[in-house]
Amino acid sequence: MSPTEPRLAERSPAPPPSAARWPQGPGVLGRLGTWAARHARAVFVGWLLLVVALGAFAPKVTTALSGAGWQANGSDSVAARTVAQQHFGGNASSALQIVVKAAKPVSDPAVQQVIARAEHLAADDPRVSAVVPPQPGATISRDGHTAIVLAGAKASPDEMVRAADALKGPLAALSTPGVQVHATGASVLWSDFNAANHSAMIHSEILSWPVTLAILVVAFGSLVAAGLPLLLTMAGLAASAGSLVLISHLFPVSVWAMNFAMMFALALGIDYALFLVVRFRAARRGGERSAVEAVAETMDTAGKAVLLSGVTVLVSLSAVMLVPSPAFRSMAGGIMLAVLFVLAATLTLLPAVLARLGRRIDALALPWARAKAGAAEQGSPRFAAWGERLWRHPLRYGAVALAVLLALAAPVVGLRTAMPSITVIPADASARVGYTAVQEAFGPGMPGMLQILAPGGQAAEVQAKTAATPGVAAAMPAQPAPDGSGWSLVQAVPKVDPSNPALKTTVDTLRAELPRGTLVGGAAVENLDLQHALDQKTPLVIGVVLGLGFLLLLVALRAPLIAALGTLTSLLSTGAAFGAARLVFQDGHGAGLLGFQPQGFLDGWAPVFFFAMIFAIAMDYTVFLLASAKEHYERTGSPRAAMTGALAHSGRVVFAAAGVMVAVFLTFALSGPLPPKEMGLVLGLAVLFDAALVRLVLLPVLLRLTGHAAWRAPAWLRRVLPDIPFSHG
Repeated sequence: MSPTEPRLAERSPAPPPSAARWPQGPGVLGRLGTWAARHARAVFVGWLLLVVALGAFAPKVTTALSGAGWQANGSDSVAARTVAQQHFGGNASSALQIVVKAAKPVSDPAVQQVIARAEHLAADDPRVSAVVPPQPGATISRDGHTAIVLAGAKASPDEMVRAADALKGPLAALSTPGVQVHATGASVLWSDFNAANHSAMIHSEILSWPVTLAILVVAFGSLVAAGLPLLLTMAGLAASAGSLVLISHLFPVSVWAMNFAMMFALALGIDYALFLVVRFRAARRGGERSAVEAVAETMDTAGKAVLLSGVTVLVSLSAVMLVPSPAFRSMAGGIMLAVLFVLAATLTLLPAVLARLGRRIDALALPWARAKAGAAEQGSPRFAAWGERLWRHPLRYGAVALAVLLALAAPVVGLRTAMPSITVIPADASARVGYTAVQEAFGPGMPGMLQILAPGGQAAEVQAKTAATPGVAAAMPAQPAPDGSGWSLVQAVPKVDPSNPALKTTVDTLRAELPRGTLVGGAAVENLDLQHALDQKTPLVIGVVLGLGFLLLLVALRAPLIAALGTLTSLLSTGAAFGAARLVFQDGHGAGLLGFQPQGFLDGWAPVFFFAMIFAIAMDYTVFLLASAKEHYERTGSPRAAMTGALAHSGRVVFAAAGVMVAVFLTFALSGPLPPKEMGLVLGLAVLFDAALVRLVLLPVLLRLTGHAAWRAPAWLRRVLPDIPFSHG
């Protein structure tokens, strides 16, 4: 070792490992693995019945799940929508707008026939309340060539998205030469948004499978072993998909919940199977141990790390529940459900399969891997050598990794977020075509019509103040509620496009100056309120995720210093990913290569939702690495053995699992719509940075520099915390 290199790890003598702390027989998970191995048939039958029972509902998942829920519960805009739907014939933000654009004036008999057919088609849908024909001076353009038919919302926002799914095709089919018919409005926008993104995600998943299989075969070295992650993924997906369908009968579940669940089930199924299979191969020790004994050791060591990782993922995602939005809560819930099923399969089904396979796990080995098949795996020589290099030169490599991460994270300072604009759906989508036609005929602000609900006796004042507001182009006369409730509706057209930041100023002005009790709503205002809720909750979500992540590591490792370092280093990879995202999606660098037009901001849900997902994945790798390090430290009492042994035994797992995740996520960056591109690039880069720079460089360097201190804890803390050994006696 160079005299200039730090010697912190060598200054304190290693505390002698206490043999009494090592389990003399299988622990709880070891006993669970032993039971599963000895009752493999019962485990197989149980999982088969579960998958068949729940999987029977899985084909209904795309139709049963909801397409709305993108709102801030408790906001004024949601209250305004409720009042408008109840007291104004469904003329709420979730109503459907049928745009008829003709080469002739809309008063022409031929155009009137098309409008009549559109009205009849909408009225036949049970989710539509009153159908309001085009009104001169309001929903008929000045040139007389464009008209809007309003189909009021009789059902919930989720059901109105389903109504849009059912009606937009038949309405477009009413078009004739010279007359175009398109449905638009918030419900149709979410219908098109969900359809485009669902299609893109399915396409990306299909593209990712061959790449995933190739990486798994290379990582495992045999076709049989490579198939185990797919077994876990399929079992977890079938069960979670069916469960989501059943849960949707109790409360709305976003269709995005299944999309994210599929992605996470695949990623975590691969991670967990890799970790357990690699440990099982090593535990067999060249055939000296029986398959059941090897399973017990695998579960007592790697199984504990997998359980801790799964709990950490669940805790991280549960923080998203703090955001008062049904879409976000159901998406987080869907992912958590998939993680639970994959975790359950990993801890029960996989041990049974490993015990039955035994030596056959190396069957159908690749030519280059046959020499290793059946031999004991004492760790990766390459990662062992990398660990020794980091031990000798920690500052050299650690400083470079830290500098790269900080440089990538620097652009986060100027990151802007907002709800997506109409440009995130395809140009030929019904909502976008109708949106464009409305803007061309009525002005840029017409698609973002404001709905202002005035309490009794204040209609005239509200209408006058609204019309005088600088950001309002026109304010319609107040309409009293036909049911005599006392409410009045004032509809106002802003001067700017709904995605223009100036709209927020107009809404804030109205809310500040209009009489108390007035509700300002509309689809565009609902987006603004959701963005406000996200901005408010983001610091809280991040703080809760970091705090709970630290507590879980502290309980598992009983080492406050390394638990804190393991948690905080996750912020570096997250910051680097968002910094890169700002350069790409906000500033437009590489937009031509990825095939999109930058909006000038990142979609509003990214900081909250993507942070929770990234942290969950980062902590997944942290748990694998530190659990392995703790195991080696318990056995030897040597910081050097802990750091180098962790890299030798888990480095390849982290590297291979990260390779699969990066491949899966980056395929989403190639998808058509912008939101999957954002998700794919942010998550893919986060995994790449976290695995390559944090878990395989920076965290081992911190283990090297902190030495024995990394694993120390005050006596009072050790008395409070449970003792969870990662060694197997």
